Amino acid sequence: MTEAQRKLVLIRHAKSAWPDDVDDVDRPLTERGLRDAPAVGRWLREHAAAVEIVLCSPAVRARRTWDLAAQEIPAEPVLKHDDRIYAASARELLAVIREIPPSVMTAVVIGHNPGLEDLTSLLTGEPAELKTAAIALLSSDAPWSEVAESWASAATYAKPRG
Repeated sequence: MTEAQRKLVLIRHAKSAWPDDVDDVDRPLTERGLRDAPAVGRWLREHAAAVEIVLCSPAVRARRTWDLAAQEIPAEPVLKHDDRIYAASARELLAVIREIPPSVMTAVVIGHNPGLEDLTSLLTGEPAELKTAAIALLSSDAPWSEVAESWASAATYAKPRG
């Protein structure tokens, strides 16, 4: 008997502003970001509605992206803000993902580039581009503890826009 398919949803935060005198971690979403974030949620509702856990960067733009997207899905996943996701490399993100409980079948990570693009490329073996509010939905039979190079057996990409 094979393991059930795990789904890893990698989401880059929606479009953010660069206001003067605001620390990077506190940057807000732009008007476009405020429109696109709910579109991310609508896409999730159609393709990965059974989200069980969300691992989110503590940055305002990532937290706000999830707040707006979450309103569009029926699931009420566990939400964890993880400082390690902010400015993380692909290898640092791997460590976070490997800690997902084995019982979880669908997990979301909301973060930043270049780490998310690098992670997507590592897990799929293919180059990846994740613009703001872009999604990579990766599937695998392997457990979270084995997330590594070429882990994903399938990948779907989306750029929902509001």
